[in-house]
Amino acid sequence: QVQLVESGGGLVQPGGSLRLSCAAIGSILRLKRMGWHRQTPGKERELVAVDTSGGGTNYADSVKGRFSISRDNAKNTVDLQMNSLKPEDTAVYYCYAEYCLNSGCFATRDYWGRGAQVTVSS
Repeated sequence: QVQLVESGGGLVQPGGSLRLSCAAIGSILRLKRMGWHRQTPGKERELVAVDTSGGGTNYADSVKGRFSISRDNAKNTVDLQMNSLKPEDTAVYYCYAEYCLNSGCFATRDYWGRGAQVTVSS
């Protein structure tokens, strides 16, 4: 029922910027955590940034100060502004959302987007 639709990936030069967007669509009672992970070939998927929905955010050390996550609860969207991009930021970026299965959010289910390719190269 729930789908995560990503947009905004592409090719950018080192030092440039990109903005990724993700929209959750479907029958949504409530979304708890929302965020972004990334993965490169041969490496495990790693957390980039997450909004915990409890007033806090977490960033990977490698992107802290360069990336910024923002969330619109009314629209069920989450964005990732990426500045000062480096070649090592090249990866497939996946949107993540934790879907509440009841009104109290005592049970949740994880959803993932299909991924957006980000390539940083001159």
